[in-house]
Amino acid sequence: MRKTVLFSISMIMAFSSSTVSAQGTLEDYNRVYQSRRDFSPSNVYCSNVNPTWLSGKNAFWYVRETPKGREYVITDAVSKKRAPLFDHSKLSALISKQSGKRMASDSLYLQRLYVSAKGDTLRFNHDGGVWSYVPKKNLLERKGDIPAPPQYPHWMVVNEEKDGGPVVSPDGTKKAYIKNSNVYVADLKTGKEKQLSIDGTPGNYYSTWIYWSPDSKKVAVNKIRPAEKRYVYYVESSPADQLQPKLHKQEYAKPGDELRFKVPGIFNVETGEALIPSTELFNSQYELSGPVWNDDSDGIVFDYNQRGHKVYRVLEMSATTGKVRPLVEETSDKYVNYPRYFRHLLADGKRLIWMSERDNWNHLYMYDRVSGRPTHQITKGEWYVREVLKVDEQNGKIYFAANGVNKDEDPYNIRYYSVNFDGSGMTDLTPSKGFHRATFSPDMKYLVDVVSTPTEAPVATLRSAADGKEIMPLEKADISKLLANGWRAPEVFAAPGRDGKTMMWGLIQRPSNFDPSKKYPVIEYIYQGPGDQYVPKQFMPYNHWLTPMAELGFIVVMVDGMSTSFRSRDFENVCYKNLKDAGLPDHIEWIKHAAARYPEMDIERLGIYGCSAGGQESTNALLLYPDFYKAAYSACGCHDNRMDKIWWNELWMGYPVDESYAKSSNVENAHLLRRPLMLVVGEIDDNVDPASTMQVANALIKANKDFELVVIPGAHHTMGETFGDHKRYDFFVRHLMNGNPPAWTDIKY
Repeated sequence: MRKTVLFSISMIMAFSSSTVSAQGTLEDYNRVYQSRRDFSPSNVYCSNVNPTWLSGKNAFWYVRETPKGREYVITDAVSKKRAPLFDHSKLSALISKQSGKRMASDSLYLQRLYVSAKGDTLRFNHDGGVWSYVPKKNLLERKGDIPAPPQYPHWMVVNEEKDGGPVVSPDGTKKAYIKNSNVYVADLKTGKEKQLSIDGTPGNYYSTWIYWSPDSKKVAVNKIRPAEKRYVYYVESSPADQLQPKLHKQEYAKPGDELRFKVPGIFNVETGEALIPSTELFNSQYELSGPVWNDDSDGIVFDYNQRGHKVYRVLEMSATTGKVRPLVEETSDKYVNYPRYFRHLLADGKRLIWMSERDNWNHLYMYDRVSGRPTHQITKGEWYVREVLKVDEQNGKIYFAANGVNKDEDPYNIRYYSVNFDGSGMTDLTPSKGFHRATFSPDMKYLVDVVSTPTEAPVATLRSAADGKEIMPLEKADISKLLANGWRAPEVFAAPGRDGKTMMWGLIQRPSNFDPSKKYPVIEYIYQGPGDQYVPKQFMPYNHWLTPMAELGFIVVMVDGMSTSFRSRDFENVCYKNLKDAGLPDHIEWIKHAAARYPEMDIERLGIYGCSAGGQESTNALLLYPDFYKAAYSACGCHDNRMDKIWWNELWMGYPVDESYAKSSNVENAHLLRRPLMLVVGEIDDNVDPASTMQVANALIKANKDFELVVIPGAHHTMGETFGDHKRYDFFVRHLMNGNPPAWTDIKY
């Protein structure tokens, strides 16, 4: 295994006289498919520790994958003892007898397992049924069939809030409901009805999501003025259940579309008085969420996300006067990163905790609710708060995850901390180097800490949540079978980006049969952009995006450049009105540094591929940097941000839609193509409008450009599925190896 390499320009080495390797043979293809088995996570034992804490108990259970099979174990954090959760042989015998299907004791797979608070009863799904098992009595009962999973609307569907039923008051004496688009209340004992609003119409109606005040004297409800919806249509050419094609219709708002408008109102159920506020502080809505009543029933709190996302306000409306005032006002000259949203209203009614990137890093602030201003910054420094797990008001402490605190390791590595409300006493609860995943006990006394890196297998430890000290070791992953199968760890590599100083972090994956005396063409897998960081930081025995391409005979790389998240806001802001940047100037510099350090990397034969945002970015790389990238495979790309979903694009590209959208469009830049390109699209992609890919194809045809187009029948948002994977292998073998791919029928899948 190679260790992390930090690389600077001073480390450039001369290329050796390496020979060009012969790759893309039938043997290489067979190794690709064999690697799925050889490097499968099932060949790593005792690694996937996902604890479930028992309610009200200092005990947790998890599954151990061992060479002998699966074990369900329970651990007591106080006594530090571990035992089987149940007698595996007894339960497997009962399941075999009652289901009529033999199940071995070492291959029990209990789906959706639930363990009671006392640990005395298990509920799980198996063989189409819901089962209950009492270990002490060795009693197994089938409780019925597994219910059909709930059907949720597509995530692009905006709920019209017309489907709610009557809402009963907290004191149980009244119900509130919507009739004829207006608000009504009725006495549950007498049935006497009272109309509270008279101005609701089908075109400007009151929501059925009604919120009672804690004292049962008032209701809060939003009035909604809807907007005309946009729909995308898909033709499914080859449905499984009929001969003729199907037409699908999907709600799908795009940048610039009109959006609905909400106005909160408060109604006194006794007097009938209605308080409808001025909309001055929320008059250009992307979204209005809430309301939530204050505990003393004196007002409601709701959130306003301004269209264009340059202003975000937490607002409070008085239930006495109807006046609206800001509790928090977050502003930016580019965008308020509202997906990072966190606020916590403290029970004292006087303070709230807010998360913000206002000082260039993501941190927590204490606010005074009376003044609407921060009293102090709770966390600070050149690092990033990732998640708040719990606000412990009784002890004045916050538990959270963060990255970048420790300057001597990968800045994306997550660790877990606690800090006092006043910002003092920040404690690292996961003190070892690496990427951590922690699961806390309900009372926050303990945590199970699982740490790994791309090159180091997971280690699980039980720790004290007071100071992070180890209580007992739990598991250390066994990768001996993986290594025996020839597994090769990726290399963590860091080098400066476009500015010559900011380090970019990525991975280099070599083939398992790597020969340093040979030169290998290079493939970059790209999924880059704001909202996240994408290079894996934890242990992955098989990375679907890197491993197969490496086994085919490429060196495969992946890197997070500027415009991705979890560094500074300045680092991410490169994306604003500029998604075509895609961090590519950083990727190019990073790859050049890697090739200078490792002469086996032949970046004169460099390809790139990706899906979704990566589909857009890989085509964009080929169009704008054809002297560096020599071939691209692009699947389901959001090639033109005017064609894509509203939330992603208005957040990063801004509102209203302007010329920056066209400048980032692969359709507009299609005429620049002069390298091999394969476009792939699922015909019923319900994430990115498939027309986005087809419009690139149309522009390429009009520009008299040669390219390949692959449409996957019946596929949704996809890299290309099994067929597309194989097309990708052949595409890069032909264009980067000058090879002749073997016949598909000769390959051992």
